[in-house]
Amino acid sequence: MLENFPPKYLWILMGLAIMAMELFMPGFILVFFGLGAVLTGLLLFFLPLGVNAQLVLFTVLSLVLLVLFRKLAQGYFIGRVSNPNPSGAAMEVFSGETAVVTEDIVPNSPRGKVEFHGTSWNADADTEIKKGLKVTVLERRSLTLKVKPLV
Repeated sequence: MLENFPPKYLWILMGLAIMAMELFMPGFILVFFGLGAVLTGLLLFFLPLGVNAQLVLFTVLSLVLLVLFRKLAQGYFIGRVSNPNPSGAAMEVFSGETAVVTEDIVPNSPRGKVEFHGTSWNADADTEIKKGLKVTVLERRSLTLKVKPLV
């Protein structure tokens, strides 16, 4: 059946199929091989080429498109941030807030926990703090709050 189908149409259909595969395998690479196949098919309308020449043309076109346009085209598909945080600091300011100790805090031990804004957090302190006491948050270090007893 395919032997009676002109190669130019096969290249175009194959190119469209390869570009459609980009939807299932994102990485923004397959689209350039699909475009290479479509362009190969379109060039066959004007240039009668043998199978080997078609394969070389497809390979060259695909790689040239990939190298030249991938970075440029990726910019259109990457999300934009409307209010960036260039310092990289935590967006929330926790220092000075009050929390309640839910598990005894022992200095330099990962066991201490506090309840802060309705959520359980790992906590660390310079002094031992017993369960049930209120503490003041000094700073946040990743998922651990540095606290001190409320005075």
